[in-house]
Amino acid sequence: MKQFNNIPYGRQHITDEDIAAVAEVLRGPFLTQGPHIGAFETAFSNYIGCQYSIAVANGTAALHLCCMALGVTEGTRVITTPITFSASANCVRYCGGDVFFADIDPATALLDINAVRTLIEKHPKGYFSGIIPVDFAGYPVDMAAFRELADEHGLWLLEDSCHSPGGSFTDTKTIDHRCGDGSLADLAIFSYHPVKHIAAGEGGMITTNNEALYKHLLRLRTHGITNKPAEFTEPYPGEPERGGWYMELQELGYNYRLTDMQAALGNSQLTRVDAMLARRQQIAKRYDDAFAGTSVTTIIPPASVTHAYHLYVIQVADRKGLYDSLRTQNIMAQVHYIPVHLMPYYRQFGWKPGDFPNAEHYYARCLSLPMFPTLTDDEQTFVIDSVLAYCQ
Repeated sequence: MKQFNNIPYGRQHITDEDIAAVAEVLRGPFLTQGPHIGAFETAFSNYIGCQYSIAVANGTAALHLCCMALGVTEGTRVITTPITFSASANCVRYCGGDVFFADIDPATALLDINAVRTLIEKHPKGYFSGIIPVDFAGYPVDMAAFRELADEHGLWLLEDSCHSPGGSFTDTKTIDHRCGDGSLADLAIFSYHPVKHIAAGEGGMITTNNEALYKHLLRLRTHGITNKPAEFTEPYPGEPERGGWYMELQELGYNYRLTDMQAALGNSQLTRVDAMLARRQQIAKRYDDAFAGTSVTTIIPPASVTHAYHLYVIQVADRKGLYDSLRTQNIMAQVHYIPVHLMPYYRQFGWKPGDFPNAEHYYARCLSLPMFPTLTDDEQTFVIDSVLAYCQ
């Protein structure tokens, strides 16, 4: 069998056009807080279909700022999934809130709305404040169903769409919703980490259709400062007339800004994001066909769902054995994710093995195979053959 150099589970694709876009910024007057930020925000809003986008330093910063804007503080209780990167839960803790987990639906590996409903109904009205569903691996959460549940109990929704730009689902009224488009969630967030659909080195975006939240987030990402006269609240002591330098620190925020260099790179990548998404879906279809009828379990979405395929996850009986075997062949498969409730930090709050059987069963069997647009057909054939040789 032909050998390849390392085939990672994910990889960025940087073109000459991307490099030129960054070089143009480096030759210009602004490295940060310049015109490329607004251009990227506008272009991303147009792509996702939302009214407002706020560019920030990374996806974790986006989650943190969203929790601040939504009023998470000490004693606030928020529900999320155990199968996600820890930032989806940590953002609540950053603000002093308490994280509650609910189990996943084994058919999708997404947060199970029935488990969430049961959790909410076991507690008094008003006990919980919000839900953070995650479009895990690029499979869109049914946010219409979650919106109905949230409205019933007076909760906000924060959609973690880091895996799903370009993903969508059709609701029961045949309305199509793009992930993070602001039609259902109060806020949504995206990531521009190198292995994501849009690679900006680091970076993140918050999307919303709520103007008040948008304006609040603009302040929070820049220390809580505004320099807009219409937003000033009170005169500076002993200074009846303000000069053009004047600004107000109105609340405690953070320096969570994106740089112009990153924005230029992200905007360049955005111009070909549909082609890269189509390639991811093509790769996924080939995996689906190859593993059909074998001992390798895959999750195939229905026709009403457009999967964005940040990850392609299989489930196998001997995950550790397959992982080790692939590594000897330079196939750098990865595991997504260790259940967050079993991490040492969260176990101190009383979470323990057995709390979420579906999530724990999924974790024991899951493995992410190489999934990125520049994966070649020969490389994918090698991956498929290596998996089947071990599993059959």
